[in-house]
Amino acid sequence: MKKKTAMMTEQIHPFAPIYDKYSKVLILGSFPSVKSRETAFYYGHPSNRFWKVTAAVMGCAVPETAEEKKAFLLQNGIAVWDVIRSCKIEGSSDSSIKDAVPNDFGEILRHSSITHIFANGALAAKIYNDHKISRVTGIEIITLPSTSPANAAYNVERLCEHWRQIAEYCKG
Repeated sequence: MKKKTAMMTEQIHPFAPIYDKYSKVLILGSFPSVKSRETAFYYGHPSNRFWKVTAAVMGCAVPETAEEKKAFLLQNGIAVWDVIRSCKIEGSSDSSIKDAVPNDFGEILRHSSITHIFANGALAAKIYNDHKISRVTGIEIITLPSTSPANAAYNVERLCEHWRQIAEYCKG
């Protein structure tokens, strides 16, 4: 019996970054999952721990709706985007990403107060570093363990231990 595989397709990032002039921290994922693309919002897969972890480290209730999530981010000085503008990808598999083209971070940095950039997982950091994006931003990326359900080695408590550092830069 052959295993059915998803097709590799060219994808363009489907939604804008979330930030405002008060955003101090930028959290970069790699590229939106199929579920996030369907919901047209970041970390849309119900098993992704991003919202649970960021809410915990900021001492807030977990936001539920897209509007609540956006308000939570902005109220806490957090900007969210992805490092990849376009790529070829099979389903939601980060390991399948090919021909990644990075986003242009100039606009977001000119219109915010971002001082620190964090990667939600190793792939986002790798692409940021491979494309030498810090030469444009002037900010080195700090890698955090991925909140993806594929990162089974980290439970929520262990993720929070690593992610707590974002709170000090948001509040500072």
